[in-house]
Amino acid sequence: MNRFPSPDDLLILLTVARLGRFTAVAEALETTHTTVSRRMAALDRQLGGRTLTRTSAGWELTELGRQALRAAESIEASLTALKTEVTHGAEDVSGVVRAHVSDAFGAYIAGPAIVRLQQDHPRLKVELLSATRRASRNRSGVDLEVVAGRVDDSRSEVLVLTEYVLRLFASPDYLQEAGFPASLADLGRHRFVSYVDSELQVAELDYRSTGLPVPSAAFQATSIFAQLEAVRAGGGIGMLPSFAVHDDPGFTPVLAASFERRVTYSALARPESLRSPAVQAVIGAFLAEARLRRVALAS
Repeated sequence: MNRFPSPDDLLILLTVARLGRFTAVAEALETTHTTVSRRMAALDRQLGGRTLTRTSAGWELTELGRQALRAAESIEASLTALKTEVTHGAEDVSGVVRAHVSDAFGAYIAGPAIVRLQQDHPRLKVELLSATRRASRNRSGVDLEVVAGRVDDSRSEVLVLTEYVLRLFASPDYLQEAGFPASLADLGRHRFVSYVDSELQVAELDYRSTGLPVPSAAFQATSIFAQLEAVRAGGGIGMLPSFAVHDDPGFTPVLAASFERRVTYSALARPESLRSPAVQAVIGAFLAEARLRRVALAS
């Protein structure tokens, strides 16, 4: 090594370690893929070896890269401390956090949580990507992922955020027309609203895995919001997250004493991402919002 490595290049390496893809790093740092690649090559020359290796999960740190990462985290911590002193001791969280979340979680928990967080930390930018899917095996391009259901991922840190309840609901008009089912077995003669079987990745959200009878006719959608509106419009009975319809007169519980399914929301992230103050702040905001909505989540 001929000279000290560039602190700017070390901070770019830190972002690569957290996001795993040069394109995502370029977006987060408002630069180009070519610039990120060039700066990593320059850092390798300065350190006299490779700091990154390409894998199916994106860019991963080499042993030299992990050593450089510790220096990068120290630089980040020093800059954060300096910023805090300049702002007279007020904690200032800034930067960009990219999070991929489940649809319903994004709308009812993540959205309000981020707004509250940004009121205290206006320099924090959060990019929220949403879709209902299982945990990704290739968590590159995002700092954080929130998924519903069972998680089996030994390469990531996993934090349980909250548990919620799925129940059966229908609109008052539908029940007036079709009648209340007398038992779970009686559901077979009712119209049912659900996810598209061939597209659903989360087993816990599939009514077929519950033992419920297969309906004779069904409305299926990949979006939970399309399902909610279909149930509201009288399309049939749906297995819905109770917190999404809490105290909404457009939804009536069906067989509440006979059926419920409990599902967990978990946050997953690379260890490097979890050491980011911005990511920690976002996860903390999610946990705080879940606590505020604990009654609706458990109802």
